Amino acid sequence: MADRSLRGMRLGAQSLQSEEGITFSPRVSHNYLCSNCGRETVMVFSAEAEAPDEWECRFCSQTATRLVDSKPVEVDHSDEKVARTHWDMLLERRSRVELEQLLEERLTYLRQRRGQQKIGA
Repeated sequence: MADRSLRGMRLGAQSLQSEEGITFSPRVSHNYLCSNCGRETVMVFSAEAEAPDEWECRFCSQTATRLVDSKPVEVDHSDEKVARTHWDMLLERRSRVELEQLLEERLTYLRQRRGQQKIGA
């Protein structure tokens, strides 16, 4: 009981819990090379986990590639979806000629409306 006394101890700053009887899972370290800054980042994963081929570089926040036998792994990006913009989705629904006609109609409407407003009203 005397060794667990809280007297004179900063609460919250130090843990009273020990690591006795705890078995840690096996770990594996993987190296990642950043093509932007040229530095290596070492990450530790569980031995059961599958290490990702890409990881964020801790020095420059760019994408780093995992090294296997001191060579970068080739990453296949073919299955990734390309982000579509609003313009891309609009072009899927309408042709460029239709869009130009709609723009001209709206501009004509706005110009007529602006001309009908009275100053100071």
